[in-house]
Amino acid sequence: MPSSLGLRAALLSLLIFVFFLGIWHIATLPVEKAPSADPEYAKLVGGGKTSGLPTPVMIARTIWSNVTDPFYDHGPNDKGIGIQLAFSMARVGLGFALAALLAIPLGFLIGMSQLIYRALNPFIQVLKPISPLAWMPLALYTIKDAAVSSVFVIFICSVWPMLINTAYGVAAVKRDWLNVAKTLEVSALRKAFRVILPAAAPTILTGMRISMGIAWLVIVAAEMLVGGTGIGYFVWNEWNNLSLTNVIFAILTIGVVGMLLDLVFGWLTRLVTYQE
Repeated sequence: MPSSLGLRAALLSLLIFVFFLGIWHIATLPVEKAPSADPEYAKLVGGGKTSGLPTPVMIARTIWSNVTDPFYDHGPNDKGIGIQLAFSMARVGLGFALAALLAIPLGFLIGMSQLIYRALNPFIQVLKPISPLAWMPLALYTIKDAAVSSVFVIFICSVWPMLINTAYGVAAVKRDWLNVAKTLEVSALRKAFRVILPAAAPTILTGMRISMGIAWLVIVAAEMLVGGTGIGYFVWNEWNNLSLTNVIFAILTIGVVGMLLDLVFGWLTRLVTYQE
């Protein structure tokens, strides 16, 4: 039954994709224009025909040319998609790792102590709603380095979902399990790693999954602002070059990478999820 459902879902997805391509192809077909007395205008619009967005065939050619040579380097403003993705992933990975090093231990403390929760909650509620990009001007002014500022912004946006989910997961551990550990006189460190962490792991990884999704969104916008390298800069640079096919290719690449990152964290979450 599950395999049958999966097959039907795959077929439906394929039909939706083909339908979308058909609509896209029709929407980008050349449109006949009335003859113009101005030969220069007729030459400009292609002999009386115009088209809007790039066609699916044009996008397919662009995808092929970028995928077959992803690591070329022809200068500061002309690097392959593989190099741009590597820069973006490195920034996201570093900022995300730094956020995890802070958010998970602090989330444990908040979840295990009502005193720490009540003391820190006002600061969390004030800082959490601030857009990560709002920190960019301050980061650029104080750090004075665009790449490090991007990592800082990723750090800021990744902290809150991990912190809140970790605190919630730790606080939601069953009292019976904690009472058993107390009865057995288990040390605090052993209780944290052998009782609380396994019970809270699905919730912690859910927070990390949310954080990674936000981080991937933010890095694209941050790189558009600061420039230099990265997939966000690639989008902006290709727009400045009026290469709409490369812009669409970059958008698709961002979506595919984001989906793969989400699948990885979804798989990790299923690994640590237990059945009661």
